[in-house]
Amino acid sequence: MSPTKLQPAEVSDELLNKYETVIGLEVHCQLLTDSKLFTTDINRFGAEPNTNVSALTLALPGTLPKLNKKALEYAVRMGLACGCEISRRTIFDRKNYFYPDLPKGYQISQDKAPICQGGGILIATKGADGKPVEKTVRLHHIHLEEDAGKSVHDGNDTATLLDYNRAGTPLIEMVSEPDLRSAEETGAYVTAIRRLVRYLDICDGNMEEGSLRCDVNVSIRLKGETELGTKVEVKNMNSIRNIMRAVEYEWRRQVALAESGGTITQETRMFDAESGQTYGMRVKETMNDYRYFPDPDLSPVVLSDEWMETVRQQMPALPHELREKFVTQYGIPAYDAAVLTDTKEIAAYFEEVCTHTAHYKTVSNWLMGPVKSYLNETGEEIEAFPLKAAVLAGLIELVESGVISHSTATQKAFPALLENAELSPKELAEANNWLQNRNTGELETLVEEVLAAMPDKVSAYRKGKKGLLGLFVGEVMKKSRGTADPKLVNQLLAEKL
Repeated sequence: MSPTKLQPAEVSDELLNKYETVIGLEVHCQLLTDSKLFTTDINRFGAEPNTNVSALTLALPGTLPKLNKKALEYAVRMGLACGCEISRRTIFDRKNYFYPDLPKGYQISQDKAPICQGGGILIATKGADGKPVEKTVRLHHIHLEEDAGKSVHDGNDTATLLDYNRAGTPLIEMVSEPDLRSAEETGAYVTAIRRLVRYLDICDGNMEEGSLRCDVNVSIRLKGETELGTKVEVKNMNSIRNIMRAVEYEWRRQVALAESGGTITQETRMFDAESGQTYGMRVKETMNDYRYFPDPDLSPVVLSDEWMETVRQQMPALPHELREKFVTQYGIPAYDAAVLTDTKEIAAYFEEVCTHTAHYKTVSNWLMGPVKSYLNETGEEIEAFPLKAAVLAGLIELVESGVISHSTATQKAFPALLENAELSPKELAEANNWLQNRNTGELETLVEEVLAAMPDKVSAYRKGKKGLLGLFVGEVMKKSRGTADPKLVNQLLAEKL
């Protein structure tokens, strides 16, 4: 009698924990070149259909491809950032298959001699103790290829429209080793790649527009086993959240199959975001025979030492380099450094503010607090943030020197400066009478009045109820109408008590 067939949702945690998920990704990144990979046609998203095409894009008879040198440079940049070995002599191959949106009937890609080999991507996930755990996901290779066009179904059951604007767009495809073990790691991996291509200015990382998309290969095996299981490929994922959902679902689906005595089939599947499930598209009984052979219309590409050195010299600081710099040079915690280097624009703004003040941790707190809240509420990026670095630094200096309180700075001065970014923080504080009272004599009088009015609370404090200190501070602040310096008030109270 065959076992009852389990449904993915019915799989218990106990059963899931018998298996480990093995995941490898193929990540496609469209490169931000002005023109396409082998033609001078414009490379731009969002144009009217079939307007960024010419005889070369459409592969009309007699046309010959010519390599875009900038695309080659971008691929090498990514390889250097990932610690890959750069192939000094590389060739392009024809990958033969028929599809309506592939005008030539083949795709110009790389098979035997990819531009970059080896290397890896550093990711960080949260461990069981809540602390970050770092891991390097190995890369098998990165190759350069042209994108296909786009089939548009547009709700029509009987017709398919073809837009060749995307045909010929330069891509790098990053093929990982099967080193990922969970949905969380997979999400962290794609996030790290998106961050890296944005730092390098080689791809905008816009997954909604398809400029960064993934094919996810998932298999399972019993924990402790070393042999890889039968893999399933989930195609054309363009959302990090959905990639993670697809991995979770495939884990459950494959465990349910294995525990029910079923067979996991090597196949291509699609993910339905609405249901959160994957569905079979086609079975892969054998490996596709693409009949690769060197493209006879393209010469081998040889990279000189001089050209490679020029590319190296133009490399920007990378996220992990900036994280280390922020911790060692500015003395901020590793967590802060990770948040501030999430985008190169935030990192640059942080460094610019730090040229105007030495209170580096306070700068970090402001960027992760009030500034981030403002950007989230308005939906703007840091490039559109109204306050110049010097203005924010000036506000921070007022707080750190005790001229105005932190609450006044965040609740009053900061919103006012956002309304009029040309104002001087100090002049604004003076005009609105926000300056803190640091007159020790006046504040001592207020402290004595408050303590004299609450003898029972003073007695309780002296017997060990130290939490009452906040009450005393609050009463002094009331009497001063919010102008007293809280730090000085605390100091005076401690002396009196």
